Amino acid sequence: MRGLFALILCCAAMLGAPVSAQGYVVQYTVTEEWVEVPPAPESADRAIAFRRARTPTSIAAYGPFRVLDARRAVLVGVTGPATPSEFKAMLRDYPQIAQLDFLEAPGTDDDRANLATGRLIRAAGIATHVPADGSVRSGAVELFLAGAKRTIDDGAEFAVHSWLDDSGRQADDYAADSPEHAYYLRYYREMGMSAEAARAFYDMTNSVPHETALWLGAQDMRQWLGDSPVDGVVTSKPKSAPESQPRISYLDLGTTNF
Repeated sequence: MRGLFALILCCAAMLGAPVSAQGYVVQYTVTEEWVEVPPAPESADRAIAFRRARTPTSIAAYGPFRVLDARRAVLVGVTGPATPSEFKAMLRDYPQIAQLDFLEAPGTDDDRANLATGRLIRAAGIATHVPADGSVRSGAVELFLAGAKRTIDDGAEFAVHSWLDDSGRQADDYAADSPEHAYYLRYYREMGMSAEAARAFYDMTNSVPHETALWLGAQDMRQWLGDSPVDGVVTSKPKSAPESQPRISYLDLGTTNF
């Protein structure tokens, strides 16, 4: 009873407070959607992204995927353990999707799920495209390679670096013939690379440690595709990249199947 009396007195005091002492909450609506990964502490399961990207108007969203229309979707975020299921759900609802654009693709939190998603992209016969303002970094590069047809506009940028496993070891901490390396080489072969090209590309991605990044321009990346240059595109020199790190490629060699 004493508690109830105190509560009544408290409410009465609040109601009697002068207007100048009352607080106000102002609500407003922002009409633009942004995708941003804030800086995070350096660790095996954290990442750093350097930019934010305007999300195009979409009719549906499935994790990092945005459906633009019945035949085109865009990737605007980090992939993770749920991404294969999200991709399957998108194709279930929009089975006519034929192209996936890479606008702001920082990488992945789970390489096993990331490569499973790449295999789904290839199996569906979906083309991948990077527009002039697109940024494809770390594990997202593997997803781009999965396209049945792959095109890149001048101005697009890519970033690669060594993967990091959940014990803090990087690619060069493992023997050359280890299963960890074979895991990636097999994927590149499935995406159409010869054994020699797969090895060369893999070595290139691991040529810099996880803490840094190797930045590639549009033409740099085209040379790894084995495709003819896109008609009408004039190759330009790679633009300078911000001095920031791309998102990590997180290696998980567990037994999870997708």
